[in-house]
Amino acid sequence: MAVHGDKSGERADRRTPAGTSARTPAPASAEEAPRGAARRRALILVENLSVPFDRRVWQESTVLRDAGWEVHVICPQGAKNDTEPEAFIDGVAIHRYPLAAAAGGPRGYLAEYGAALWHTARIARRLVRTHGPFHVVHACNPPDLLFLVARMLRRHGTRFIFDQHDLVPELYLSRFGRGEDILYRGVRRVERATYDTADVVIVTNESYRDIALGRGGKRPEDVFVVRSAPATDRFRPVPQQPELKRGKQHLLVYLGVMGPQDGVDYALRSLAKLRDELGRDDWHAAFLGDGDMFDSLVKMVRELGLEDRVEFPGRVLDDRLLPYLSTADVCLAPDPYSPLNDRSTMNKVMEYMAMSRPTVSFDLHESRVSAGEAALFAPCDDESAFAKLIVQLLDDPDERARMGEIGRERVAGPLSWDHSREALLAAYDAACAPERMRRASLTRRLGRRTDKEGT
Repeated sequence: MAVHGDKSGERADRRTPAGTSARTPAPASAEEAPRGAARRRALILVENLSVPFDRRVWQESTVLRDAGWEVHVICPQGAKNDTEPEAFIDGVAIHRYPLAAAAGGPRGYLAEYGAALWHTARIARRLVRTHGPFHVVHACNPPDLLFLVARMLRRHGTRFIFDQHDLVPELYLSRFGRGEDILYRGVRRVERATYDTADVVIVTNESYRDIALGRGGKRPEDVFVVRSAPATDRFRPVPQQPELKRGKQHLLVYLGVMGPQDGVDYALRSLAKLRDELGRDDWHAAFLGDGDMFDSLVKMVRELGLEDRVEFPGRVLDDRLLPYLSTADVCLAPDPYSPLNDRSTMNKVMEYMAMSRPTVSFDLHESRVSAGEAALFAPCDDESAFAKLIVQLLDDPDERARMGEIGRERVAGPLSWDHSREALLAAYDAACAPERMRRASLTRRLGRRTDKEGT
């Protein structure tokens, strides 16, 4: 849902950007982007965020570009960044449409998703008319409705890669609390239709792979794990700015989306316990990001009497984000337990690790997989235990340094984007394998023959 937080599971986010590549001047239209040099052409669809604000999609786009693909992206326009309808940035053509974020309950999301689907299909048709067919259409969820655009393009022989950022049925349950009602059952059917349409599925961790194999019915050779990982050349410590601590000894930082399922309310109550139950007043906290809960969280800070020690800078770019993370003593990952959160990789945890910062998290399965010894884990939803672990780290600078180094090594090593790059290219190779293309061609011919015989 366009609430797509910062879980990858990935849930990527309406979230705090960490900067993007330097932009080349955009042509008057992305239609004027250079043509003819690329051997194969890919169309990436994303509804949840603008590009290159969406770091995962931008990383994927540039990997494909470097591998010789001509890459086009269809996405919404951003509110403050990525506002141009057409842009050509570092060799990637981006086509954006206006989109109002959902307000209210499920009906608001249906309206948002319907508008996004209409714009995406409109732009895709235009691109096929002006540029010719694409070899691959690569759709990133949420929502799971973009398979309809892939079906539209299949008549041209286009292969479909489903890039599953979120478990949308679990997201529906987490966000609306309506149980397995008729809308939930509809969401499940749409997810299954997406799996059934996909030639290849990309997922962001092993938990999501298990679901694609089981619930999605996909073959093991058609599911590829492409983990999201921060770019270590961009996420690296910068000189600390002690003034960010607002005169306190320690700085605590949260980075990410502030939606109902992201647990910022758990973090705030933990900070109140840190002050009231544990008697600690030597800290200042900064919550970086935005989301549906932003206004209610600011109100909650006042109700808890934390105005003098908690700030909400909103979404910030690299020039402010990196100093906050570099100055932080402890970073917070307060996502509460849910079937969605337990199976999702938290982008913020990966980014804390890239910045050599220790993390306090609730004990979620995929958070343990990501962080290992770079985090301390409180029993799920136990705010007092969460506060005690913050104290444990504040009082042990050597342990903070050790954990930070472990995190940085994990992001630069076994969890690095280099491994994901290879998996992404392998997924594209699988989607475009000659035998798959032959099967698709035969299916199309048989379909046309059946149509003629039926007339």
